[in-house]
Amino acid sequence: MSSQNIPHQTISIDAATEQTFVNTIRMLSIDAVEQAKSGHPGLPMGMAQAAFTLWSRFLRFNPQNPSWFDRDRFVLSAGHGSMLLYSLLHLTGFADMTMEQLKSFRQWGSKTAGHPEFRHAPGIETTTGPLGQGFANGVGMAMAERWLASHFNRPDFNIIDHYTYAIVSDGDMMEGISSEAASLAGHLKLGKLIYLYDNNHVTIDGYTSLAYTEDWAKRFEAYGWHVQSIDGMDGDAVQAAIAAAQSDPRPSLIGCKTIIGYGSPTYEGTPHIHSDAVGEEELARVRKKLGFPADTRFYVPDEVKAVRQQFMDAGQAYESAYDALLAA
Repeated sequence: MSSQNIPHQTISIDAATEQTFVNTIRMLSIDAVEQAKSGHPGLPMGMAQAAFTLWSRFLRFNPQNPSWFDRDRFVLSAGHGSMLLYSLLHLTGFADMTMEQLKSFRQWGSKTAGHPEFRHAPGIETTTGPLGQGFANGVGMAMAERWLASHFNRPDFNIIDHYTYAIVSDGDMMEGISSEAASLAGHLKLGKLIYLYDNNHVTIDGYTSLAYTEDWAKRFEAYGWHVQSIDGMDGDAVQAAIAAAQSDPRPSLIGCKTIIGYGSPTYEGTPHIHSDAVGEEELARVRKKLGFPADTRFYVPDEVKAVRQQFMDAGQAYESAYDALLAA
């Protein structure tokens, strides 16, 4: 018996509600950056769909006990996109990540620092921000899972059995530490390491064509990784890619082609929205395009709030089933 054999807890949600949930992540992210007049709205808006697909269809975690030992690990290596993580923590039922915390983004004393900080709030697995650091941290976590499993698992009794996932950016991929860690991960064949690469062709300096034109897929294939390239805005494509990654014995890199700042009529797809507040006029345009009421801030539709309980129930079911495995 393996903890991964515990039946997956399905989040039951129709297509319209899923789209509203994804757009809520986008709106919470851009609202928080606008209120703080500081931050990075582009990545959360571009990767909202891919992140939601991961969290709702694969990630095993318990919002009511974020330290559950055999949870899957999620690292936001692209820590500048922190509002993506904070929005997900809030919407999936992490009690400490209140709406007031989202409204206090980047403010002194809040749990919602500009870049995620370990122990500031449950659900933050490691401090990230310096690009490449989270990439390497994830490799270390996958190595730890491998070591623990080799020492404590027994035939037909796998009590250590979880995945490590991360979202990495163009900037992460350009860092030397990522190359070193990726080489090691490929050498060790860390098959339970799966990274989603936000391949949006934009960095804080401008378009990646300024300095980054290598064939990233061939580089990672040379490291010994399983590599895929997909439309990161398509939830079904993301789901299929993660499922394929889980069935491959190598570490996996899924290149997600996304539009940075998706939902911003003026700035989506451009460096401008990587790391700037867009202003009230553009914020109103975003709200209209994404179908949110005018003159609202930090708005969470009722149908999205209703999904929170499903995540909480699923998490409790995972941990209860795991406890039963330990007691067997």
